[in-house]
Amino acid sequence: MEEFLSSCWRAVQAAPVFHVVLGNEACDVDSMVCSLTYAYFLSKMLVLPLLNIRQSDLVLRSDNVFLLRQISLSPDLLLFRDQLDLRELQRAGRLRLTLVDHNILSSSDSYLEEAVVEVIDHHLLEREPSPSCPVTVETVGSCATLVTERIIQKAPEILDQQVAQLLYAAVVLDCVDMAPSAGKVTPKDTELAAELESRFPALPPRGALFQTLNNAKFDVSGLNTEQMLLKDMKSVSGSLNFAISVLYINLENFLQRRELEAELSGFCLKFGFDLLLLMSISFTESKEPIRELAVFSHSAACREEVSRCLEQATNPNLSLRPISSPHPRLTAYHQGNSLASRKKVLPIVKDFLKERDEDGHLGDTRLGEEEEEEEESRVPPTPMNSLVEGCPLDNGLHHISAQDLEDKFSKMANRGGQ
Repeated sequence: MEEFLSSCWRAVQAAPVFHVVLGNEACDVDSMVCSLTYAYFLSKMLVLPLLNIRQSDLVLRSDNVFLLRQISLSPDLLLFRDQLDLRELQRAGRLRLTLVDHNILSSSDSYLEEAVVEVIDHHLLEREPSPSCPVTVETVGSCATLVTERIIQKAPEILDQQVAQLLYAAVVLDCVDMAPSAGKVTPKDTELAAELESRFPALPPRGALFQTLNNAKFDVSGLNTEQMLLKDMKSVSGSLNFAISVLYINLENFLQRRELEAELSGFCLKFGFDLLLLMSISFTESKEPIRELAVFSHSAACREEVSRCLEQATNPNLSLRPISSPHPRLTAYHQGNSLASRKKVLPIVKDFLKERDEDGHLGDTRLGEEEEEEEESRVPPTPMNSLVEGCPLDNGLHHISAQDLEDKFSKMANRGGQ
């Protein structure tokens, strides 16, 4: 794999035509692994695996970083979105694009559509059929399952311990330790995982691999304040621009960070946000979730308006209890309703903005239109397990959102991991 990735870097300097294997913009473990391994499979031709994030954002995908370290693959060998000008390659007619772990390009990448020559995915099919672009879409738990199947059928000789562990890790993580109770695993996932185990007995045990990767996903040690805010963030816009960040740390510990208020202020100014809603989650010794919430804004009026809305919310009732905050621009709460994840708080915020806009209130827009658009483009997409949201397997099953995974794993732990 190292030799292949090194040859990709050399090819970037001289290739007349680029065939790129591009994962989705979340660049979770499944997406990264599928990009790397399917490009490796196609490497008889000139094919490059491209991670669909900026190089500087890899640190936010802590489970990706952990997996690369586990198989001794240096991130310096990887090729990232900001290191290859796809727009210029497309304009010059020098680009061929294979999509893995997604089957339709984002609106910002729609200009690349004519370059798409193949699709392999496990999400709901949104792509229009085309004779020039073969599409493989199956409702399995992990896109890596489909890539594994293709490799075993067409080029099993490229499988070694390193490649097998990449694929195996993605399948086990996406399929939640292959546990049927999670509603993610299919017979094909089980079959291909067992095939990898049979061929490579030295693969880590499923349970241990899943637990270490899942722990790594929520590891924020070493991240600065901006990175912690970006790691799991969604934005909502109206008369005010909101950022809603999930923090995988006790709120009290977060509030003790040096220069925190200045850092939050700088974050708002940099990305054009009027208000930050911080939702922290941590766990007791008995694995019960603790949720806390904080509202930050330069504007006291905005902060008080949003705080009042959250305090008075009934659908759901957040059961907020004020707690002490050492920062005058930040209002903090203990959230008694530990089931109210960001997924459930987002509608409250959207309804608040809708009512506010109808009342004619205007937000404090510190950035002009062009500046705001430029700054917004610098915010990376929320990293998530590609099965967490939008998977066809969710139809008819209990939906596990990115924000609810922590609660689910806590319940699994209490049941002995079953």
